[in-house]
Amino acid sequence: MVFGTLIGIVIGALPGLTTTIGLAILIPLSFGLSPLVALGLMAGLYNGSMYGGAIPAILLNIPGTPAAIATTFDGYPMTEQGNAASALRVACFSSAVGGFSSALALLLLAPPLSLVTLAFGPPEYFWIATFGLVSIAVLIGGDPIKGMISALLGLLISSVGMDTVTGRIRFSFGRLELVDGVNIVVVLIGLFALPRVLQMAEDAVTRGVRVSDLKIGRGQSTPFPIAHLIPTWIRSSVIGIMVGILPGAGGNIAAFLSYNEAKRSDRDPESFGKGNPKGVAAAEAGNSSDNAASMIPTLTLGVPGNAIAALIMGGLLVHGLQPGPSLFRDNGEIVYGFVLQMMITSVLLFALGGMIATRIFAQVLRVPQVMLAPMIVALMCLGLYTVNNSQFELFMMIGFGVFGYILMRMQFPLPPLILGVILGGMAEQNLRTALLISRGDWWHLLASPISKTIAGLVVLVLLVPLYRHVRERQSEALKNG
Repeated sequence: MVFGTLIGIVIGALPGLTTTIGLAILIPLSFGLSPLVALGLMAGLYNGSMYGGAIPAILLNIPGTPAAIATTFDGYPMTEQGNAASALRVACFSSAVGGFSSALALLLLAPPLSLVTLAFGPPEYFWIATFGLVSIAVLIGGDPIKGMISALLGLLISSVGMDTVTGRIRFSFGRLELVDGVNIVVVLIGLFALPRVLQMAEDAVTRGVRVSDLKIGRGQSTPFPIAHLIPTWIRSSVIGIMVGILPGAGGNIAAFLSYNEAKRSDRDPESFGKGNPKGVAAAEAGNSSDNAASMIPTLTLGVPGNAIAALIMGGLLVHGLQPGPSLFRDNGEIVYGFVLQMMITSVLLFALGGMIATRIFAQVLRVPQVMLAPMIVALMCLGLYTVNNSQFELFMMIGFGVFGYILMRMQFPLPPLILGVILGGMAEQNLRTALLISRGDWWHLLASPISKTIAGLVVLVLLVPLYRHVRERQSEALKNG
């Protein structure tokens, strides 16, 4: 468990390497181990990597994993304010709390919560994807129109590759590399990492390089009372657990929904995006509380909650364990052992996570930016090339980086674009499946009470900008009157 957690933190902290890649490499190496030892390694890697993604997100504004995108919103502003150590501490504690809450839910509520999964069909999943996308597009940034345009660009990118319903190849321009679509790692690194590097280079060219820029220094940090984050942890953990039990949703949606809810319910929502520790806590507790919860449908129904759960399910099958209703009855000692390992590895983050992040990775902040920029580019290219050994993806990353830099200069928010790429396939596939089932009847999308509820939430989110506009007009009228 200790070894798995350490490896997971390192994998999550290296942009380009994801939890999925780490587990895919680890499973063949676990063949000779006993099932419980192998599952302990997987549990540690899973929890460790979900927290590890927050480290570069906070220090460099580069999410180590897709689920850490929401962590950049307030994590990096805290770093710019000199509070990187506090941000890492909040992220570590939040990940541990979220992971422990998720494992507790798996231990106590697996059978009844698995029934919730059965209530969700293609229409419900379509509305969940739509709600996540609309929420981020409207609530992140100051201009909802630009947010929606950014989200639509993400949906356009997600449509590249093979159509999962008809099998047709779309928008590949004759390139075999695009048949499977655009690799999310390419988009993630290109849009988040490269624009930041280009901005560093622009700053260096604009004002020149001073002697002070080449000196190694130490940053100061303002401590933040952890006790103030307890309500945020509770709310985000509940959201993450509920999202986790839905197959295909994933920690990305959990993190964004938790962040949006924390911002909506806070007394000072305008402070979010400017270095509010509650934003970091909400994002990290949300994505980590998805971890064990995503195993609920996997273990009880044999339906993987996400790609990571599918790999762990493969690890169970390799060791002769058949996920499904009979797993808890026939192999209870191994299943409950795995649940306890998910709990223990979450607690290990308190010690291992803080030690590694602050004593090793946080030293990155002591490196001058003019030296850091080329080092980041080298690590980006190395990490991306090791995934598929593809030069084409390197050129794509550069293209996305330049595109992201242009959008950033035009003040278009990038997170909705990334989420559009992540959720686009899920939304399209479930929409078209629902229409095929209903033979083209669009009202089928609102047939169930769950669909109507989520669709209502989508409408409410879309009305938020109008409400803000009316309130601002009223405030101006009162001032002038």
